[in-house]
Amino acid sequence: MRLTNQSAAALQLPPGKDRLVVFDDDLPGFGLRISGGGSRQWVVQYRNALGQTKRESLGRVGLLSATDARRAASERLARAKLGEDPHAERAKERARAAITFGNGIEPYLTAVTPNLRPASLSEAARYMRVVWKPLHRTPLHAIDRKQVAARLAEIARDAGPYAANRARAALSAHFAWLIGTGAADMNPVVGVPKPAPEERRARVLAKDEIKAVLGACRNDDFGRIVRLLLLTGQRRDEVAGMAWAEIDLVGAVWKLPADRVKNGLPHDVPLSGSALGLLTGAPHIEGRTLVFGQGEGGFQGFSRAKAAHDKRSGVTGWRLHDLRRTAATGMADLGVLPHIVEAVLNHVSGSRAGVAGIYNRATYATEKRAALDMWAAHLSQMEGNAR
Repeated sequence: MRLTNQSAAALQLPPGKDRLVVFDDDLPGFGLRISGGGSRQWVVQYRNALGQTKRESLGRVGLLSATDARRAASERLARAKLGEDPHAERAKERARAAITFGNGIEPYLTAVTPNLRPASLSEAARYMRVVWKPLHRTPLHAIDRKQVAARLAEIARDAGPYAANRARAALSAHFAWLIGTGAADMNPVVGVPKPAPEERRARVLAKDEIKAVLGACRNDDFGRIVRLLLLTGQRRDEVAGMAWAEIDLVGAVWKLPADRVKNGLPHDVPLSGSALGLLTGAPHIEGRTLVFGQGEGGFQGFSRAKAAHDKRSGVTGWRLHDLRRTAATGMADLGVLPHIVEAVLNHVSGSRAGVAGIYNRATYATEKRAALDMWAAHLSQMEGNAR
């Protein structure tokens, strides 16, 4: 019998049988399987190089025509004659598809932990777990340059070229590790250009801009974060991820642990009266360990909050990181010595680099407090004059 759409529909199970397989006369190995439940499947049967009989389902009758099923069967039978095993190849393909990009992230982070500083590890984890989350369910072998370039364009649009370039570097390092373990054959980041060149920032807010930015701060998380960034000179993610356990309200000190600091060194930030007032006035959500935000992790939604803040203040063309530079410049203008400004910022460079920087690191607590108190008083006076 030659299997066609009509003959496949006409065949019936013999009485007393719950399954029937009928093979085509013109193409040996191509067949039709009928089950008692009414299912009708096109099948192909062949012997692999080891002499084992393998049978594969090609598709359901009605959804796959006899002509297309015959063509698929011919292809598999030809491959079997060449010594290939289509069944094994399909099993291998299913296994590859089950290995998603997200499956390899935690093993990677575990493997690189001994080689990375705590802050670098934290940043790598954030990029892989959060920034590249849209690729987590994609089979690892299916990720290509087109997908990487498209996601980098989204990151550059939403968070800027600096974040996109860092995300690119994090992904490339991950795939380099995967290649080393044999889990991946190629790095899809290679050949994908950086989204945009990074410009060295030198933006310092002018006095009138500082007044406007402070005046536009609302009594909410974002408003408190903006004020604390300007009052302390610390980094955005350090403030946004601030934990209540890090704050010593009695001693008026914010104790940043090493794993939350870029240079991997614990850092004490004296809290001025203004900064302390902001924190004591912040709502303390029961059961939540972090000062800002409501969901998992610290404060999120910077882009939308910043855009609304710019509209209220009328000040544009600045970034939250510029507040750190503005604070440093402002303290220097008030006469704070460069090495004290660096101590406030937790920079280990310039006058604090080398052995001297290591041994002098803990000796500036008094000077840091005096500098931040002076800067807070200056900001308070500036804001008061603006009213």
